[in-house]
Amino acid sequence: MRMWPGTLVCVVIALASTFVSEHYGGPQLIYALLIGLAFHFLSANPQIKTGVDFCGRTLLRVGVALLGARITVEQVADLGWKTAAVVVLAMTLTICCGVLLARVLKRRPEEGVLSGGAVAICGASAAMAISAVLPQTRENERITLLNVVGVTVFSTVAMVLYPFVLKAVDLNGMQSGIFLGATIHDVAQVVAAGALLGTQAADTATVVKLFRVLLLVPVVLVICLAFRRAGAAAVGLDRKVPPVPGFLLAFIALVVVSSTGVLPTQAVSMASDASRWLLVIAIAAAGVKTSFEDLLKLGWQPVLMLVVETLFIAVFVAAALLGLKLGLS
Repeated sequence: MRMWPGTLVCVVIALASTFVSEHYGGPQLIYALLIGLAFHFLSANPQIKTGVDFCGRTLLRVGVALLGARITVEQVADLGWKTAAVVVLAMTLTICCGVLLARVLKRRPEEGVLSGGAVAICGASAAMAISAVLPQTRENERITLLNVVGVTVFSTVAMVLYPFVLKAVDLNGMQSGIFLGATIHDVAQVVAAGALLGTQAADTATVVKLFRVLLLVPVVLVICLAFRRAGAAAVGLDRKVPPVPGFLLAFIALVVVSSTGVLPTQAVSMASDASRWLLVIAIAAAGVKTSFEDLLKLGWQPVLMLVVETLFIAVFVAAALLGLKLGLS
């Protein structure tokens, strides 16, 4: 019962952000974050804090796990090895770009991994999933929120801008879909951008994007193991790395079950909707836990990192499309 007051606060914020988004437009996640920040004063209340922590960690992991219900092995196989190779390489290099930028700008390695992963994989969902396995510090909480805001804003801009650019360079529907699915951060914006270019582009973009979401599992697992080993070494411990986080195992299990075709369409839709709601609630909780002043203290470097990473993945995928003629073979 101790977690109910804080949980209800986060649920009400999620409902309010959804109402504003549906009736006045704009990104639901940004509204949840900003409204949450406005209620930061509640985090000082111990009765509220327990539920907020529960939403920001447990519900977040459940939401990420449920993403697996919408992905099948067949969808991934239909991409072809060229497309899959480009997406994997683009993701890997973008994360490396984030780590390198963090070093150049004298930021902590966690910031580079978090921003690079958010841009490379699936935006706010990836930022929250990666944050869940990073050391739980105030600095990481603040940088997570900044990345959620940044990738959501950039994803919305890309949703509007990229279709016009693709029309100008005269790529076919499949090539356009590959570019959109491999570069735009959030799933909803990928679907919307693809719809502007026709059915083939929309379908291809969605499958490529879901493949990127699937890559969230190995990436988060590697990050989890790397930081736990680093943490153990830092305190002079010689211990085994803990098991794989449960939410990643649940994600994989849902992908396997979804691939068998036993899940009805309605169940997949319900799991997808539940995942979205849980992620909105988790972001609302993250907003309640962090003050706006804390975000301003982060400076301009994290924003620059997101801009460079977004441009990097777009240029890399565009070069691959033009060089390899993906979608024409």
